[in-house]
Amino acid sequence: MAEGIRIALYQPDIAGNTGTMLRMAACLGIAVDLIEPAGFDISDRALKRAGMDYLEMAFLTRHVDFDRFEEWRKQEGRRLVLLSTKADRAYTTFNFQAGDCLLVGRESAGVPDAVHARADASIIIPMKGGGRSLNVALAASMVVGEALRQLG
Repeated sequence: MAEGIRIALYQPDIAGNTGTMLRMAACLGIAVDLIEPAGFDISDRALKRAGMDYLEMAFLTRHVDFDRFEEWRKQEGRRLVLLSTKADRAYTTFNFQAGDCLLVGRESAGVPDAVHARADASIIIPMKGGGRSLNVALAASMVVGEALRQLG
């Protein structure tokens, strides 16, 4: 099994959120998998323009679609952990493992049911006060922080 957690971005819509997650990952030494197509230009130049001045430090792998990502993930022996508003297990009660791939969905639509069904686990950030969901970059950072805390 490959070491270290990873963040996977499913067809992201917003360049600024992707830039934020890439910067966080670069600073924390976490690899990122970008599952295409994205809703914006994902060239290195475009990501830098989105504020991703840490792009040179980021370990970014692009996958042309979810099926290719799944082939790679299974070959690597990585567990797919989906952050979802449809899950019922809180991320703080989930036992993360080295090698987990934390999947976040599109800002506009999450992930389709077929992708949800392929996840090994689904976790949620419990909301109090009536909010439906958090910004995807903020949610990813919260879950990454908990995973890193658990894994030391």
